[in-house]
Amino acid sequence: MYNSTRLAILGVAHSPTSIFDPAATPARSAFGLSMLVLSVTLAIFLTVGGMLLYAVIRFRQRPTDSDREPAQIYGSNQIELSWTVIPILIVVMLFLSTTRVILDTQAAPKPSDALNVTVIGHQFWWEYRYPKLGVVTANELHVPISDPAKPTPTYLALSSADTDHSFWVPRLAGKTDLIPNRLNTMWIDPQSPGLYLGQCAQYCGTQHAKMLLRVYAQSPEDFAAWIKQQQRPAEPDLSGNAAAAEGQTVFMHSACINCHTVAGTVATGRFGPDLTHLASRDTIASGPVQNTAENLRQWIADPNSMKPGVLMPSMHLNDHDLDVITAYLTTLH
Repeated sequence: MYNSTRLAILGVAHSPTSIFDPAATPARSAFGLSMLVLSVTLAIFLTVGGMLLYAVIRFRQRPTDSDREPAQIYGSNQIELSWTVIPILIVVMLFLSTTRVILDTQAAPKPSDALNVTVIGHQFWWEYRYPKLGVVTANELHVPISDPAKPTPTYLALSSADTDHSFWVPRLAGKTDLIPNRLNTMWIDPQSPGLYLGQCAQYCGTQHAKMLLRVYAQSPEDFAAWIKQQQRPAEPDLSGNAAAAEGQTVFMHSACINCHTVAGTVATGRFGPDLTHLASRDTIASGPVQNTAENLRQWIADPNSMKPGVLMPSMHLNDHDLDVITAYLTTLH
């Protein structure tokens, strides 16, 4: 029993979306507050449960008891004062503790060299804009790690293009809502490189469950290299790749360009994700599908088969056009 319980706790702690394994300052603050609330509520549960168990055992009916109703006690000023004052003190303490964590997180001074990212929630994907770096990408957020000795956090400006969404990466910070016509902000400072997973935490429609979050925390050198690669225009090497060259022509003459952008081309749509560096991403469809040529072809052919309720329509392309467009998109690194 002990071993199974211990394994269950360890499994929760090592889950990629566990609040019990914080990896950034805001998440650690939330974790500390959670442990305080858990401790207080556990103490209340044990106290009330213990008193109830004592009463059940101490005053249980015995064979020697008479059938006469025991003496009734109506009211006790001391007891009533206790169960009024003590809960009030507990609530006030938890309120002040929560307020302190919120204020400490929101009022943290912003360093001059902090990274700024604009996050826009769409049904059902994420758009990321790095305004000072000239980079636009989708679904996979890249940030540099922060050195605790010299913090370099990432500040996120959150907005929505349609309905309410919520940005939540449990190991990095608490959730913050994205609301139409309103700008909310939050910050993260992951201190270890790696992939941190999250989820849209506000029901936003049919495919809310598959609107996943992927945050890549990288060393400053790796992040700089990623930014440099993302800043390049889409210039795929189509020499010797007749299928990709033809696919570019088909893509640029299809309705795809009305929704998607490929920098340096006539594709300037903004309704769907920016595809300039699509092939450099690990996933498509906002996280649930691995970015392989086979999956990409199926996604173009019939997005609804992979993500029911998605807003991207089927393009009704023939097999040849599907093959060449897939070949072209896989060159967009």
